[in-house]
Amino acid sequence: MIFNNRYDAAMRLVPLLKKYADTKGVVLAIPRGAIPMGFYIAKELHLPLDLLLTKKIGHPQNPELAVGSVSMEGRVVDPRFNMDEDFIDRETVRIRATLKDRYKKFMGNRSSIDLKDKTVIIVDDGIATGNTMLLSVDLVKHHAPEKVVVATPVAAPEALRKLRKKADEVICLYAPEDFRAVGEFYDDFSQVTDDEVIDFLNRLSTEQKSV
Repeated sequence: MIFNNRYDAAMRLVPLLKKYADTKGVVLAIPRGAIPMGFYIAKELHLPLDLLLTKKIGHPQNPELAVGSVSMEGRVVDPRFNMDEDFIDRETVRIRATLKDRYKKFMGNRSSIDLKDKTVIIVDDGIATGNTMLLSVDLVKHHAPEKVVVATPVAAPEALRKLRKKADEVICLYAPEDFRAVGEFYDDFSQVTDDEVIDFLNRLSTEQKSV
């Protein structure tokens, strides 16, 4: 299964998400690649769109190794690493300041959406290892949503197995055993720029206000 582009992938997901149209829900998209998909899905479902901004806490001896993850309001830490609490606190403060600056760049003065008691649909344009999405689900659950749904056009089978143990529902169109990279399943997998992210978010806000 090959998708023409992110629009094509989003529109193929929409029929599987229609049951959430016009409900007490919100679409969360992971910048930057998933923003176009989040825009089209939120528009079709008549739901608000927000950003899911997270960043890993890297191990002090190996920054590429994630020992936890931070969002603007929460954090999760992998207990297997038995990390120093002061280090985690310092990194949380530093990372959160970066995330808040990035959110303001994309969203302006708009406030983030309260997720409590809502159906939260987390959208990504593809899932490889699933580690980022697993941490994202944990962070979203800190906000006490009614339900957490993960929606993606393509994912590695092992990542899906992990996510189905964590999220309330996982919707995926294609999970090939020979999965290597997300971009292999798109004819057009162009990088999404910051300006495009801002444009998509502004367009949806304007269109939904005019309805």
